[in-house]
Amino acid sequence: MRIINKFLIIILLFSLSACELDLVNPNAASEEQVLNSKDGLISLAVGVRQLYSTTAYGNAVLYTSITTRETGAMTTFSSLEELEIGGPNLNGTNERVTRLFSTVMRVKGMAENLVASVDNVSLSNETRASLLAYGNLFRAMCLGILAQNWEQAPLLNSPNNDAAFNSRSEVYAEAIRILDESAKAMEGTSIPSDLVGPFGEIDLLNTLYAYLARYYNATGNNDAAIASANKVDLGATSYLTFDEENANPIFNGFFTGTVEYAPRTNFGLPAALTPDPGDGRIAFYMNIVGNTSLYGNLPVEELAAPFFTSATASIPAYLPGEMMLIKAEAYARKGELGNAEDALNMVRQKTADEDIYGLGAGLTDTYSSGGDQAALLNEIYKNRRAELFMIGTSLDDSRRFGRPEPPTTTDFTSERNRNFYPYPDNERESNPNTPADPPI
Repeated sequence: MRIINKFLIIILLFSLSACELDLVNPNAASEEQVLNSKDGLISLAVGVRQLYSTTAYGNAVLYTSITTRETGAMTTFSSLEELEIGGPNLNGTNERVTRLFSTVMRVKGMAENLVASVDNVSLSNETRASLLAYGNLFRAMCLGILAQNWEQAPLLNSPNNDAAFNSRSEVYAEAIRILDESAKAMEGTSIPSDLVGPFGEIDLLNTLYAYLARYYNATGNNDAAIASANKVDLGATSYLTFDEENANPIFNGFFTGTVEYAPRTNFGLPAALTPDPGDGRIAFYMNIVGNTSLYGNLPVEELAAPFFTSATASIPAYLPGEMMLIKAEAYARKGELGNAEDALNMVRQKTADEDIYGLGAGLTDTYSSGGDQAALLNEIYKNRRAELFMIGTSLDDSRRFGRPEPPTTTDFTSERNRNFYPYPDNERESNPNTPADPPI
């Protein structure tokens, strides 16, 4: 009960504007206790995980799914319509763009404070390393969301609303630095028993490796991406967990109240990249109902993946197939097409029984590019869309694989409708360092 009460205090403390990190409040006697005790640090770690899972992560997956045509909008909410139209029509007044930026910044600030506060408390070496790694993991996850969706972002929040903005490459570099530092610290270290429950079902070391692989891949460091992906135990599970009070946000978007989203038929891929009809991932992720979206009148289906179909369903923090596809892409970009095809075919031929989460394409043929690197990369991209549906990386993927540029006029058949999001107006009004918006 003590941890729960302190978690509630923390949520109130961190309901701040997007770039605030000033947590000193002389009028709140409980705050110093929260940030200067072991129980307080543990409750803050719980708060970081829960707020990330229910807000930052959920927004990053749902909103970008509209931008990259993974889903279609099913309501008349103006903010969702603006997001689906995209292009130059989407600006910093859009409440969903604002919500995504602010929730990610808020969770990032909480993670920063967790890391900064660890040395305030006398802790065992294992407890200290575990709390630092946990805080750095979630800070890196937030940095990754920012780098995937904006041209620039702050590395650190500021108490004076004047956070400096850094380039995407610098944001990714910082995420990689703290993930690598934390992974090395956790190798050979056991998580203390009193942190196992508060940390939830996150497999800390494997998740650190997985996000290192993801971010090395995003930045084109092929060798490091392969090395990190090889460290991930593909038989381990790592979950973001939910309960009735902290519900699965993807479930909420697709099934509760006014249904806002529906999965696009064939994962929203263009005709040239249509999945094989026998691909088991189609049935895993969606029920074929033959509906149409509200604005573009485009084919949509019904979400079916077990990760998303109840308020309390757990969502994997990463998927084993992503590690195989990272290796396939990295090898392909290195020109090692045989190794790339081997890694890709592991994903294509993987059956549901061979995957820890029951996700398998189960295709029986063996793909060969015939030495065509461009064709191989297209096949890898197609499989990323099918294997990694609704995990929040689709916008970065679309740009990295050189998919068609967004149109400057409304076109619901485009593969993506923005390259990067504009900065929220409230951020621009409060922070003079906010960069100019990208045109699309």
